[in-house]
Amino acid sequence: MSMHAKRERLLLADLLEAAGPTAPTLCEGWLTRDLAAHVVVRERRPDAAGGLLLNVLKDRLDKAMAEYTAKPYEELIQLIRTGPPKLSPYALKQIDEAANAVEFFVHAEDVRRAQPDWAPRELDPVFSDALWSRLEKLARLTGRRSPVGLVLRRPNGQTAVAHKGTPVVTVTGEPGELTLFCFGRQSEATVELDGPKEAVAQLTTARLGI
Repeated sequence: MSMHAKRERLLLADLLEAAGPTAPTLCEGWLTRDLAAHVVVRERRPDAAGGLLLNVLKDRLDKAMAEYTAKPYEELIQLIRTGPPKLSPYALKQIDEAANAVEFFVHAEDVRRAQPDWAPRELDPVFSDALWSRLEKLARLTGRRSPVGLVLRRPNGQTAVAHKGTPVVTVTGEPGELTLFCFGRQSEATVELDGPKEAVAQLTTARLGI
């Protein structure tokens, strides 16, 4: 596993362990046990994980989720820590970094920010740049359902267009916060929104993300 993905994996496991199996998360309808099961199914049951995107596989996904949710919580945490099986595509460093650094960062914040006493996490500049680089590539995908034009902007002035259209809303924030915003955590992301009031309201409740 590469540096960022490995660190975020272990942080997520630690947060899930500390929160316990019945803590809330930012994932609607999911407790920490459900989130842990999702992470494990995604890495260990590719035949079922496709149900996250394809309706034809949804029943298989639901069955796999039920199976893993029923496992001891400590076992799920350990499976997250140890990572995917050797034959899994996620075991390849390049795929692990591309697919998991953002995934685990977002889910770690799903656990952290669902707690009443959460505080912003200060990310190191290298990881922030890595998140921005990934977000630039994913911006159009995550913003495809935006009802308005959507521009992402870092405090240093770098921008990425997530959705073309009018009116336009510009969302400014650090890469980690912009990532959370674009992955559907708009209400919990620390960002500034600039645009017509009605357009801003539409964007904050839009179904963003992959």
